[in-house]
Amino acid sequence: MTFKNLIKKTRSYRRFDETKLIHYSTLEDLVDLARLSASAKNLQPVRYVLSNNTKLNSLIFPCLAWAGYLKDWVGPKEGERPTGYIILLEDTTVHSRWIHHDLGIAAQSILLGATDAGLGGCIIAAIKKDVLRSVLSVPDQFEIHLVLALGTPIEKVVIDPVGANDKIKYWRDKEEYHHVPKRNLQDIILKFS
Repeated sequence: MTFKNLIKKTRSYRRFDETKLIHYSTLEDLVDLARLSASAKNLQPVRYVLSNNTKLNSLIFPCLAWAGYLKDWVGPKEGERPTGYIILLEDTTVHSRWIHHDLGIAAQSILLGATDAGLGGCIIAAIKKDVLRSVLSVPDQFEIHLVLALGTPIEKVVIDPVGANDKIKYWRDKEEYHHVPKRNLQDIILKFS
């Protein structure tokens, strides 16, 4: 697969085949991709909590909000939930003012690796952080920032052009295909001279 096709195939998947489990070593391999990726000033402030444990996954799941634009959808139903999670935390003792850059680079590296491994995922920032901190027994030194929900995708995600009305909200059609409007290339390249 070309790198451009890998990018195109790396979408935000929110429904998974819950019968297809993810090995813990696969989660470790994905975090290793993030570890090898760029970090501002090479401070490496991001830490990770991994779960492929069915019981722990069931405790993580209700801490997450799914698909804010889909107001009538509360998230994947049983049988369609993630089989793995990677939680991205900040080690606050490192003092990086570029933490959000590092988090974005790490999350994208992990999702690209997941796609390459035949998996899919979704970056989730809408988190009940206090509840998740309790579930995972996270010490105060670490701040929870993102949860990557992972699994074998069972939904189709379609990239559509942003229409004349400039609507960028994703939506689902009656066949449950997930449509994601993307701006045209020429609309995002600016020329100032």
